[in-house]
Amino acid sequence: MSLKVADFFAGGGGLSLGFQQAGFNMVCAVENWQPALAVYRANFLEHPAISIDLSNEFEALRLLDEFKPDVVVGGPPCQDFSSAGKRDEAGGRASLTINYANVISNYRPIFFVMENVARAANSKAYRVALDIFKRANYGLTIRLLDAAHCGAPQTRKRLFVIGQLGGRDGFLDNSLASGLSDQPMTLRQYFKNCLPFDHYYRHPRSYARRAVFSIDEPSPTIRGVNRPIPKGYLGHAGDPVPIGPNMRSLTTQERALIQTFPLDFQLPGSKSDVEQVIGNAVPVKLAEYVARRLISYIQALDNQGELLMPCQLFESKSKTATKYFASIP
Repeated sequence: MSLKVADFFAGGGGLSLGFQQAGFNMVCAVENWQPALAVYRANFLEHPAISIDLSNEFEALRLLDEFKPDVVVGGPPCQDFSSAGKRDEAGGRASLTINYANVISNYRPIFFVMENVARAANSKAYRVALDIFKRANYGLTIRLLDAAHCGAPQTRKRLFVIGQLGGRDGFLDNSLASGLSDQPMTLRQYFKNCLPFDHYYRHPRSYARRAVFSIDEPSPTIRGVNRPIPKGYLGHAGDPVPIGPNMRSLTTQERALIQTFPLDFQLPGSKSDVEQVIGNAVPVKLAEYVARRLISYIQALDNQGELLMPCQLFESKSKTATKYFASIP
């Protein structure tokens, strides 16, 4: 059994690649930021990547009706929920979380996945989205996962909301918890002896934080900026070693590898755009971890004859979509 998946807010393809590696069949992707779309298209040649603004729910539903995925995954833009910078929880990009929930509610895939930063759970848009999912009869599993315990050498906490149409709340809790590693994965463990350094510089958000890290710990969260060591950096008490002549920041490709993209992953575009695409991405191994937990659950349902297949859902989907399309002038 190979369920079909559509990826919304696909970015550079972290969720898509993780779900592919777990055995799902990606049928289409949606991304509206052209630099990310260029990276996605350079690496995923077997299915289309389409530019759609998800605030246009009508176009999103038309796309889903064309490709008929069983699972919809997506990470609505997280900048407005991030701890970096001013947040706009009521409008702007945060409203795309509600758009995503509306599209899920009207299309009604068997399963969906929504990914975001941890603090999104404190936002009004997130609470509205959960209410939309519940009114559409989705059982929800809500879990905060750290990529370093899911196979990626990076401390990166992300909030996952996973829905099953007609399911019970917490349906995937045990499965998600059972596979977590006891210890966070370090760079040395992930890359073996391939890294040509033991320490590296990561520019801090403020000089109240350390900037030097060891490969014997997980990387801090990969962000969308990658700055070199500034002249005159005086060091920090938390730095494990002082800045030396061979100390440097990570290269663009090294950052992509820490995001667990493969070595041959193509990164076309300007350096600043590519760095942003990398920083925005869901780590591939984190996505794969969630996808493997989900596919294991699906296979168990299928073996018990309890999995609702698309033909069983067609009538309710059709009525819902017809009502939605009829409401649009």
